Amino acid sequence: MKKAFSLLELIFAIVIIGIIASFAIPKYINTKNYALASTIKRDLISVISSLQTHYLINGKIDKISDTITLNTSNWQILDKSIVFNDSGKTCISLKVEESKLIITVNKESSSVCKLLDEMKVQTQNIDLI
Repeated sequence: MKKAFSLLELIFAIVIIGIIASFAIPKYINTKNYALASTIKRDLISVISSLQTHYLINGKIDKISDTITLNTSNWQILDKSIVFNDSGKTCISLKVEESKLIITVNKESSSVCKLLDEMKVQTQNIDLI
């Protein structure tokens, strides 16, 4: 008896590896988008909490940059608004008006925005009081 694999065993092994690869490769490709969507969602939660705390302490918000520091590679920060752009289109914008935080989500702009929609990040108005 020879100690080697038969042709049939090798074919089965190749088929099984192919099936596993057909599931793994698409998941691997979307990993970056999932990571970015998770980061954006985490940033949103931090911004909401920080703005509410700052507003309760000071009674007003002059600049969002006084309240929180965000990664400028993901966010464009203005005086009273923050914008996340993906693929050159606005995906999420946050705007402070008086005692409200207005979050606008455009789920049609990119794949990251669609993932955020699946994560239940939605357009909403939040009281800062």
